[in-house]
Amino acid sequence: MAIIVEVPQDMREEFGNISNEKWQLLFSKYLREKLNEMQEIDNIVNKSKMTEEQAEKLANEVSLSIYEKMRDNLDAKGGRR
Repeated sequence: MAIIVEVPQDMREEFGNISNEKWQLLFSKYLREKLNEMQEIDNIVNKSKMTEEQAEKLANEVSLSIYEKMRDNLDAKGGRR
């Protein structure tokens, strides 16, 4: 299967005179890494026994905890008025 990717001119200029073969290798490696990451995420999600509602609740709790820590750090530094 062939996939054509057009590299914007500004990127080509920024990275110099990279040959088409090297661009192909670069994108091939990048695509393989990203596909492997997606596969790992799918494997983790498929093994999870958590419901979507439980995952959303956990995400909200984590977000709240991060917010509170950041707020407390700002308060300690005198950043909030």
